Amino acid sequence: MSGAHCIIVGGGHAAAQVVASLCISQWPGRITLVSAESYLPYQRPPLSKSYLSGSSTIEQILIRNPDFYKKPNLDVRLATRVTEITRSDKSVRLDDQSTLRYDKLVLATGAQVRRTTIDGHGLPGVFYLRSAADADGIRQQMPRTNKAVVIGGGYIGLETAAVLCKAGIGVTVLEALPRVLQRVTTEEISAFYKRVHEEEGVRVVTGVVVKSIDGDEYVRSVTLQSGEVIDAQLVIVGIGVVACTDLAAVAGLTVSDGIVVDEYGRTSDPDILAAGDCTNHFNALYGRNIRLESVQNATDQAKVVADTLGGRLSPYRAIPWFWSDQFDMKLQIAGLSQGYDRVVLRGSTTEGRSFAAFYFQGDRLLAIDALNRPKEFVACRKALSEGRRVDPALLADELVPIQDAFAEAPQI
Repeated sequence: MSGAHCIIVGGGHAAAQVVASLCISQWPGRITLVSAESYLPYQRPPLSKSYLSGSSTIEQILIRNPDFYKKPNLDVRLATRVTEITRSDKSVRLDDQSTLRYDKLVLATGAQVRRTTIDGHGLPGVFYLRSAADADGIRQQMPRTNKAVVIGGGYIGLETAAVLCKAGIGVTVLEALPRVLQRVTTEEISAFYKRVHEEEGVRVVTGVVVKSIDGDEYVRSVTLQSGEVIDAQLVIVGIGVVACTDLAAVAGLTVSDGIVVDEYGRTSDPDILAAGDCTNHFNALYGRNIRLESVQNATDQAKVVADTLGGRLSPYRAIPWFWSDQFDMKLQIAGLSQGYDRVVLRGSTTEGRSFAAFYFQGDRLLAIDALNRPKEFVACRKALSEGRRVDPALLADELVPIQDAFAEAPQI
């Protein structure tokens, strides 16, 4: 495709990887990256960890060195939004009313925070955490904060609570469901995280409904439906994200809990591809369509998209994996646990801070949650990628080295 113009829309991991892969494979035409962010693509996970704590700068979390983008065929447009896609003449309109024409278009639009409608949600001092700008706002407020409330007991909420707690701020986590992390893990692991956070000084309250966020010129408290009032000079709302699909939907692309793509990253328009948090794709390993919110998925799917653009069809087959850092704990997750009917524990969730939880559906291994257990994570991830079965009794027995537990595991 000599002379072809590829436009990538987005500023996250998927967009950055498409650009990098095209440059490395020497895309013969022009490349334009259009990002609403003011910064070059940066890593998102540190926003609720090292960047929020101040131990990392924006320069340190950039995905690629700024010099990487200084290529003659690469045009990077920051702080710029694509407002419309016109498929009939293969063009995109920008928020400055200019128009760019494409031969191939990649949508890496990611996800956006789910916003609350609680009374008082617009008060100064109420934040979400999705971008560097969000984290900057929270960091500016932290020195003036004695007490903070985090609404939402998912991974982002708990990671943020850990950073605030380590900064000496009194933190209350409010979760509407009966337990934290209820949508993604077992009762034992939910109880583990609640225990650890409380040991560190975080107050965790589950099964509660927030009635209002209160204040005059600035937030000063949160009121629950029970009538309890919780003082707070900082409120962070972490109630999930939704895929950014408006551009695709208005353009007439197939959208269903994400932009629907095939195993090669192609949308319902052969000249438009998509990658990352915004996509819904069929996963052959689990036999169903899924939408993933992870760096691994964004990066691996972006590589597949770049291959497709270059005429090299390599189907997406990666094992999903994720991680979460809280206090002195690193949680590593491989696979998807949805549909499990049994959990095998290696180690204890009721004491200490190290265990591995293996999720099974019948005799099929689905996923692992490894807490400060890197050897278990690596071994299980390899077994999942190879489709191997394993004896649950061997996994549960800590006298059996984890490598030996998987050594004779037959392939499915």
